[in-house]
Amino acid sequence: MEKEQAVKKLPYWQHLSEEEKKFVEQNVVVRNFLKGEIVHGYGSSCLGTALVLAGELRVYILSEDGREITLFRMGEGASCVLSASCIIRQITFETNMVAESDCSLLVLGSAAFDRLSEKNIYVKCFLYEVAAERFSSVMWTMQQILFLKMDKRLANFLIAECEESGSKIIKMTHEQIAVRISSAREVVARMLKRFEADGLVSLGRGCVIIKDLQSLKKI
Repeated sequence: MEKEQAVKKLPYWQHLSEEEKKFVEQNVVVRNFLKGEIVHGYGSSCLGTALVLAGELRVYILSEDGREITLFRMGEGASCVLSASCIIRQITFETNMVAESDCSLLVLGSAAFDRLSEKNIYVKCFLYEVAAERFSSVMWTMQQILFLKMDKRLANFLIAECEESGSKIIKMTHEQIAVRISSAREVVARMLKRFEADGLVSLGRGCVIIKDLQSLKKI
């Protein structure tokens, strides 16, 4: 997508003055990432704010033993500011961001966004609204990990994937599912085997086929 068209997708675009619009157009860049490529990681310079134009991103943190804990995912139209710790001073932890599919992002650098938000109250409000939404997603993830048993977490994930894709065939390996729900591959494999024995799912090569969606919902 051309940069001139992409900037109009910014949620706060209509609240910018003509001068501010020109400033944004001069400072945004469209960046493309391939599936599996790290978009932002530990030690990276501040990415600034990003709008997903196409594709999907996964945001995660790393435990001390190197295990990935998925915080949330973002699809087309979503904005991210958790990579902008240099903008929001209250963000004191680092996150990683990886492309789950080929992605295109509209990125406004931290210095430019900081200048824009200081002059425009709508932009500043946008920043904190998005941050609040993302932190809400993080808290939901933490509640899942800390308080839900593994069968409930896995059932919730399978249901969500089924409803989002509109298909009962979930094309993911055990390892990929484990990463998504912040668990170990062996634990996911055992639970899927149990679900299969109970007639809830059927396991194929690199996929899980949901056989009894209603029973998963009861879990």
